[in-house]
Amino acid sequence: MTSERKRTNQCQKPAGLLGRFVLWNMNSRHAKVTDWGLSHVSIDKLATVLDVGCGGGKTINKLAGMASEGKVYGVDHSPDAVNMARKVNQDLIANTRVEVQEGSVSHLPFADDMFDVITAIETHFWWPDLPGSMREIMRVLKPGGMLVIIAEVYKGAKTATAKMAEKYAALSGMAMLSSDEHRQLFIDAGYRNIEIVADSGKGWICGIGRKNAVAGVATNDA
Repeated sequence: MTSERKRTNQCQKPAGLLGRFVLWNMNSRHAKVTDWGLSHVSIDKLATVLDVGCGGGKTINKLAGMASEGKVYGVDHSPDAVNMARKVNQDLIANTRVEVQEGSVSHLPFADDMFDVITAIETHFWWPDLPGSMREIMRVLKPGGMLVIIAEVYKGAKTATAKMAEKYAALSGMAMLSSDEHRQLFIDAGYRNIEIVADSGKGWICGIGRKNAVAGVATNDA
């Protein structure tokens, strides 16, 4: 296995000493794009929130501040990520404001219609079944609930990082989508009231979509 592929695997599923360093770096490096993405949404203080692919747990801490009287869950398929996220949020966990579990986005360990808001930050391009995972997330969203996807690279962005990721997407396994392809991803999975915000200069993208508030009643896709 090449060194490049090893680094890619650590981004997908951090493990061991290198994985813990990757998680620490993610907590720091993803802070600005996370704040930018979350600035485009409003989260009620009583909301029940899930962070999918929670990594080192810093975003969980931010979300707990927004949903100040609600509860925030985190889920990640990496045991090392779960352990770090629990350490980062140990006080909130002790106060039953946060819960972190090991699990896959393909089969989320939660009941139907459970969450008001679900976030996925710097993770969706690694999902092995992206369309299926979008539908699985919808399953656990409450009617009218919101999915927020945030990433620092997308196809067509002008940054060197985005161009490099796009160049090696086939090798790394990343699903590099354009702004329009992100919109179509939400549409195909059945989301409504979709908004795609992209900053080509920074390479950042935020996709927002909602589950139908009433089963069988369509709302605006745009």
